[in-house]
Amino acid sequence: MLGTLNGVLEAREIRLEPEDITAEVEGVNEVRDGLPVLTRITVRYALRIPAGSRETVDRALARHGSKCPTAASLAGAVIVEWEAEITEVSAS
Repeated sequence: MLGTLNGVLEAREIRLEPEDITAEVEGVNEVRDGLPVLTRITVRYALRIPAGSRETVDRALARHGSKCPTAASLAGAVIVEWEAEITEVSAS
C-alpha cells in the first residue's frame, strides 16, 4: 500500500523523499480450525508533506486503498485498514 500511496501522490505532483513517507504494518492472526489465519492488517503511515498540500494528500489517502493491488487481492478475506500521522513542513 505504501507504493500505491506514493504513486497516487506523485500523480498529483507531490513527490516525497523516502524518509518523508514511511509505514509500519501490523498483522493480526486468529486461530480458525486450529490454523493461524491472517484476519486484519493495519498500516500506519508517517508522512511529512509540503505545507499547503494537506487537502490533496487527504484525498489521495482516501482513494489509495481502492487502487492497491495487494488490498484488492486480500479483499473479502483480510480487513485492510490504515491511519496516517501527517506533518506539514515548509520548504527550506
